[in-house]
Amino acid sequence: MDRATLNQVSDFDLRLLRVFRTVAKAGGFAAAESILGISRSAISMHMSDLEKRVGMRLCQRGRAGFSLTDQGREVLRASETVLAAIEGFRSEVNQLHHSLRGDFNIGLMNSLVTQPKMRITTALQNLCSANTGIRVNISMSTPGEIERGLLDGRLHVGALPLITTLPSLDYLPLYEEQSYLYCSNKHPLFMQATTVELPTLYTARAIQPSYRMPPEAIQLHQPLQRTATASDREAIAFLILTGEYIGFLPDHLAANWVNQGLMTALRPDLMHFSITLAAATRKGRRQNLIVDKFLDALQAQAM
Repeated sequence: MDRATLNQVSDFDLRLLRVFRTVAKAGGFAAAESILGISRSAISMHMSDLEKRVGMRLCQRGRAGFSLTDQGREVLRASETVLAAIEGFRSEVNQLHHSLRGDFNIGLMNSLVTQPKMRITTALQNLCSANTGIRVNISMSTPGEIERGLLDGRLHVGALPLITTLPSLDYLPLYEEQSYLYCSNKHPLFMQATTVELPTLYTARAIQPSYRMPPEAIQLHQPLQRTATASDREAIAFLILTGEYIGFLPDHLAANWVNQGLMTALRPDLMHFSITLAAATRKGRRQNLIVDKFLDALQAQAM
């Protein structure tokens, strides 16, 4: 089939693009099998059909593993734009219906589920309980990835730390998150957690986060012996629980281990900082009743 067939994009083409996007995001046919709910052979057939439609090889698959070709990466970017535009159209059509329907794509940084205020969970409950036509899609990402998703239209709402703001995004503060310096019950400092002198504390092996931090947190990390790095808060918890490292965690994330006697805060009178968590949306976005209802539910909890 030659490329002239691409002058018209059918529903079948859109289905193939969605399969391709899922396979690319999952990192292969096997990983996408459970997500799509179809067999690996069916996925392979869909991919072959799409490659015939566009007239190029989109991915390499075989014993060497799965990878996108250069053309595949370009088609993936183009498909993200097309599918986001279709969802934008669907959102506009929603304005004509009393019942909301369509996708709601939200990006969250990890470890928010233990936050006791539960504003995001409550807002999702309010959104979905009366609108069964809404399909919620949650992705766990870094703040930088969430920002990119909001700007290119893949995400409707993102929850991330309010450390630096982008002029293209609007922010709704949600709550303050408190973080403390922790060690595990296997660490030599555990029994002197509240009395340890700072010079001694600064000799312990510590964890350097590789994600964005507020100035206060950066200042607290500087005197520590940072001999390990972690990409997110759960990774920090893993290292703390080895008994070899100390590191900062949000108090709500550490609470379960603290209550079990597996962790304790070190010098909580001095070693702590706070971050404002916010819900972000793209500035000047198209009106979307689903997003508006979700944001209204968040706002109502602040009253």
